[in-house]
Amino acid sequence: MELAFDTSGSRGSVAVGHRGEVLARVSLERRAGHASGLIVAIRQVLDEAGVDREEIEGIVVGEGPGSFTGVRVAAATAKGLVHALRSPLWAVSSLAATAVAMPVGHVRSEARTAAPRYVLFDARSDRVYGGCWTIDGKHVDEVVAPHGGEISDVLESGVEPGTLFLGDGAEQHRERIEEAGFEVVEGGADTHVADGLIGYRARRPSDAPVSDPTVWEPAYVRVSGAERLWPK
Repeated sequence: MELAFDTSGSRGSVAVGHRGEVLARVSLERRAGHASGLIVAIRQVLDEAGVDREEIEGIVVGEGPGSFTGVRVAAATAKGLVHALRSPLWAVSSLAATAVAMPVGHVRSEARTAAPRYVLFDARSDRVYGGCWTIDGKHVDEVVAPHGGEISDVLESGVEPGTLFLGDGAEQHRERIEEAGFEVVEGGADTHVADGLIGYRARRPSDAPVSDPTVWEPAYVRVSGAERLWPK
């Protein structure tokens, strides 16, 4: 039994799952409310699934990249729960979880199911966070590691033909992506990332948990504006 949550984007999500099956889910629609709403959502999803806290055998958190505040909220909450419940912690790229969570209705054909999924999160202006994975019923494999940069960097990086793009960054730059000959998945920005965290763990059960959650830090990919401006 695993509890999963992610608040890296404008829409947060929480889910509880068992062996890859999502038993209940809750969405957090307002980014400004992630800090105050996450614990409430966790209680709600456990109640809906009929799961007691003592039954949770692992915490799966979206480690970013994304909103710095949102990523920190999820990380701090995960550390607190791991300490309180004495459960292991798995940290999964929020980009990878989004790729796993892409709605099944958008990958009807076998060819499209096997196509690489390039996830882009909007980082304002022409900047994006990105990463690419291939996914089948039992496996998820990294093609391009999570990175930050501009949309032009992505499109000029030799993306494999037939790759599907999704995420709010793909929606933001749809015209340029389609001009480059790639498809932007309709509705791909609305995936429930916590579902993807559950699905990712089911496909990679041998992945080791975080060795020391007390010193673990999420994957910001790039430093925050405050850190860049801080004098050295």
